Amino acid sequence: MSSAVDRLDIIETCTRMGWYIDQREWESLGDVFSDEIKLDYTSLNGGEPGTVTGKELVAAWSGLLGNFAATQHLLSNFLVDVQGDTAVTTAMFQATHRMPNDHGGPLWTLGGTYRIDLERTPGGWRINGIVMTTTWADGNQHLFARAAAQAESSNS
Repeated sequence: MSSAVDRLDIIETCTRMGWYIDQREWESLGDVFSDEIKLDYTSLNGGEPGTVTGKELVAAWSGLLGNFAATQHLLSNFLVDVQGDTAVTTAMFQATHRMPNDHGGPLWTLGGTYRIDLERTPGGWRINGIVMTTTWADGNQHLFARAAAQAESSNS
């Protein structure tokens, strides 16, 4: 059985992920991740799940999500299962992305669930796996492609 402290620390770690993204606190965002993270965003992007380092993930998200005027990632209804030094958290999410533009609405919102895998480390709970399952979307989906293109051009 997990302790209430573990459960709260795990939820706090997951919440901080969204908070740091939305506040553009990229350095702090790195503190919630393990050295290696298994990512599965196939419900949104297709392709195959992959593995990245925490630094690579922060760099990718800061480059992509940092191109939006604002984002808001809301996580709720946390279900936490702790098994020793590992945990699996399932949460509902709603992620709104804002980018004023001349062609279409300025908002794109996604909803669905996250499965977030965590491990206990000497520094606290760290995220080592994320599966995002998108179940709905609303608004201007082309904003994501525009943000990706901006990230690509700034890396060139």
